[in-house]
Amino acid sequence: QVQLVESGGGLVQAGGSLRLSCAASGRTFSGYTMGWFRQAPGKEREFVAAAAWIGARAYNTYYADSVKGRFTISRDNAKNMLYLQMNSLKPEDTAVFYCAAGYCSGSVCSHTGRYDFWGQGTQVTVSS
Repeated sequence: QVQLVESGGGLVQAGGSLRLSCAASGRTFSGYTMGWFRQAPGKEREFVAAAAWIGARAYNTYYADSVKGRFTISRDNAKNMLYLQMNSLKPEDTAVFYCAAGYCSGSVCSHTGRYDFWGQGTQVTVSS
């Protein structure tokens, strides 16, 4: 089992920035691919970004096209932490953001079914 707790959400104006954090506990964190997903009201949960550990301190990153160049995912295996730096936020980024852990690599990491553990989510609201 892996327990995930997100934090850092809030209300921000368009163009602003937020940094989300996800604290993991339980089983070994480093071996998992860690992902961020989001779900807006009335919409399906969608992929945002993932960081797949490939050894030592290295990891591959994947992003949804809608956030490329604006969001940056990072992880600190020593602290069992996952982060999402979000810049140039837009009103359409408004959603509940979820942290997830699973085993995957490549494009399949964009699928929710690849993740076994999920956090409770943190609300991000971007005002226009």
